[in-house]
Amino acid sequence: MLDKDLSDLRAEFEAMKNSEDFCIDNSCSTNEEVDLKDYPSYTEALYAKILAPSVSGIYLSRWDIKDIANTAGDSMAIHPRKRMFELLMKYAVSKERMQMVLDAMEAHIEEKIEIYEELQETFPHSKVVFEDKIKKAKKTIDTFPHIIKEYF
Repeated sequence: MLDKDLSDLRAEFEAMKNSEDFCIDNSCSTNEEVDLKDYPSYTEALYAKILAPSVSGIYLSRWDIKDIANTAGDSMAIHPRKRMFELLMKYAVSKERMQMVLDAMEAHIEEKIEIYEELQETFPHSKVVFEDKIKKAKKTIDTFPHIIKEYF
């Protein structure tokens, strides 16, 4: 009896694993537009969509966030990443300031993409790894106009 249940469970798992809906690391592509209203606050929503490397394809360190803030016109001390992002979003309370933050963030992400592309050229076997990261980073940049439209 136990062997039958276990084999049924294995069969279900294999069927699920082979389906297109199976996605372990959130890297599966979807055509859905990100609905940021599902989050309790826009800061948490943006944190989940921009600062999570598994979603955005890049890692923004505390120093990266500080540089982005400086480029956007805000001076910021080093804190934990989440706190720094919260402070950056407090700075971006108007449409103009948010646009400056997103422009600075886009420029920073583009710099990271250039690094990934250089690594792909230098180490051709790494191309597969960096293709996914570049695709996610470009998708993140594509959400920036939606962010402005959604919140302002």
